[in-house]
Amino acid sequence: MGLRFTLAITGASGSAFGVAALRRMSASPLVDQVALLLSPTGKRCLLDETGLTPKDLAALPKVSLRDERDLGADISSGSHRHDGMAILPCSAGALGRIASGVSETLVSRAADVCLKERRPLVLCLRETPLNRIHLENMLRVHDAGAVVMPIMPGFYSGPKGLDDLFDTFATRVLDQLGLPEADSRRWKG
Repeated sequence: MGLRFTLAITGASGSAFGVAALRRMSASPLVDQVALLLSPTGKRCLLDETGLTPKDLAALPKVSLRDERDLGADISSGSHRHDGMAILPCSAGALGRIASGVSETLVSRAADVCLKERRPLVLCLRETPLNRIHLENMLRVHDAGAVVMPIMPGFYSGPKGLDDLFDTFATRVLDQLGLPEADSRRWKG
């Protein structure tokens, strides 16, 4: 059986980073399934920033779009086996709910399951400037086992355009999830 991941796109600017990670996951021969979650504001940002709809993303191979209101979904249970979750981008609100253990949506519940089951959880915060509450919430989720990976694209690869920045960052996220990828944009020293 191949790898199974969950990817959530929440309502912070930067949905193109999430799309880049989703495309790489769905194209990987090592991945069998990607459960895709979009918060209501994540759907809005996706359309505004990329022109894409949830239906467009669900058409990608291996992608299964989930209703984020469905707290009875498979990914809401610790007994469901999967290999990790990334929230890309992760809004400050989603971060706060996860840090507080509030599981009112499938996004926050699936993240909570990753923490309690000690599965990889990568939170790609897209917020600036940061206030003390944001910083404390980042520390709380870090101490609970999540990887806090704010969207800070690298320029060492000499990007030719925005897609290069999105893909380079997506590679870093997939590294944190344990999905090995060859990428010519990696730092070579």
